[in-house]
Amino acid sequence: MRITVMGTGYVGLVVGACLAETGNDVVCVDTDEGKIAGLQNGKIPIFEPGLEPMVQRNEDFGRLRFSTDLDAMVAAAEVVVIAVGTPSGEDGSADLQYVLSAAETIGRNMTSEKVVLIKSTVPVGTAAKVRETIERQTDQLFTVCSNPEFLKEGAAVGDFMKPDRVIVGLDSPLGRPVVERLYAPFLRTSNRMIFMDNVSAELTKYAANAMLATRISFMNEIANLCETLGADVDQVRRGLGSDSRIGSAFLFPGPGYGGSCFPKDMRALIRTGDEHGSKLNLVKAVDKVNTRQRRRMYKKLKKAFDGQVEGKQVAVWGLAFKAETDDIRESAAIDLVDTLLEKGASVAVFDPQAMEPARNRFGDRVRYATDPYDALTGADALAVATEWLLFRNPDFDRIRASMSGDVLVDGRNLYDPDQMRGLGFRYQGIGR
Repeated sequence: MRITVMGTGYVGLVVGACLAETGNDVVCVDTDEGKIAGLQNGKIPIFEPGLEPMVQRNEDFGRLRFSTDLDAMVAAAEVVVIAVGTPSGEDGSADLQYVLSAAETIGRNMTSEKVVLIKSTVPVGTAAKVRETIERQTDQLFTVCSNPEFLKEGAAVGDFMKPDRVIVGLDSPLGRPVVERLYAPFLRTSNRMIFMDNVSAELTKYAANAMLATRISFMNEIANLCETLGADVDQVRRGLGSDSRIGSAFLFPGPGYGGSCFPKDMRALIRTGDEHGSKLNLVKAVDKVNTRQRRRMYKKLKKAFDGQVEGKQVAVWGLAFKAETDDIRESAAIDLVDTLLEKGASVAVFDPQAMEPARNRFGDRVRYATDPYDALTGADALAVATEWLLFRNPDFDRIRASMSGDVLVDGRNLYDPDQMRGLGFRYQGIGR
């Protein structure tokens, strides 16, 4: 199948590579000439486990190409995937200029019947706007499908290749056979393709992320209560997760959710409810809890320093919003560093993958360590903000010897509290 993917970000690159992996002829297009030139020379602009070798393999076989020639590539495609960015404001509003520009390009180059898949995360009602935009440009038959992605950063390739489910909204039954054929290689062992109308598919994306965010914020609330009562949130979590009605996923407490999806999608869902007179009070509360939780690590450090943060030296392990990605968008670690700098502390940082994005964000305001232990030299405190495997079993004797102070704030509950205190740390976890 001839497929053109519009956009070469996290979603577009993963979708393009995975569709090429199953034998399709895929072209990823973008208006950013520098990014396309880099991709053509083997430079992958993001870190996602398994993506680089998959891109290289399919380029070598000629199944995956990169181009800036949007018009020609759209005209030649049977399926066009919209995977462009949708920046959002603080009020949850989404900027659809790139999506609608992509739709206009599709309509302008509609020389034959096509299926248009919307992979970008977009507000409810966007599929209808995409159809209207294309229709103004062409009389050709086409189908617009809202096909939301449920890819976890750090596991996106595996999620696409072996999906839990595939949600497809349709505005015409003509597109269904094409979509079934497209996804058949990924659903050989299960029939988890769910067809619905476009509005329902768009809302399903937001509702799913809101449910997961709710579990995270709920567990963080319980963790904070555990600290007040003297309970251990790890034991509470295991007790909750053993209930088959609840399950164990997304029950780990921490510094709050971040990334490119949950915060943005929560704000968008709240805005959608407000605009249509349906106040989502629970969703608003979840968002408020998360905003508070993102300051939790700083408050623990401030308390350990008896309120005197100015002049302290803090090492921060982890900058990405989660492990196995270089994405620092909406990361609680970035909030922590910002606050420490604002309060007059000096900060040394280390992350296995996110150092370059951090340099773009902080410039020369922090010290960039060469490894985790380098960040600790002379530090009054260590704050662990991301759950990288590299941080799970470090040399604690070396940590103590490198640090000037003894404060350890474990924002991911990676370490055993009794062991840490036995080693001489003033240890604080989340809900322990």
